[in-house]
Amino acid sequence: MMAMRGELLIIAGIAMIFIGFLLVFIGTLMAATGGEAEVEGGGVIMIGPIPIVFGTQRGATLAMILAIILMLLWIFMALLSRRV
Repeated sequence: MMAMRGELLIIAGIAMIFIGFLLVFIGTLMAATGGEAEVEGGGVIMIGPIPIVFGTQRGATLAMILAIILMLLWIFMALLSRRV
């Protein structure tokens, strides 16, 4: 049962990478064909529980909120694993 969870996480990660590449490809095609394409983005680098957030206005705000949630989730899981 435990191996099944690991396999699902790997498949989910590969799917997210594929979707990301697909979105970048579609955006590039829109810009190359003369369509209106507005690019905004943001990202998070998690080093342990510490998030490093970068990006444009809207993208950075969403990335910061998600980073805080991930940080709190990481701390909660770490504390929970020490109890057991």
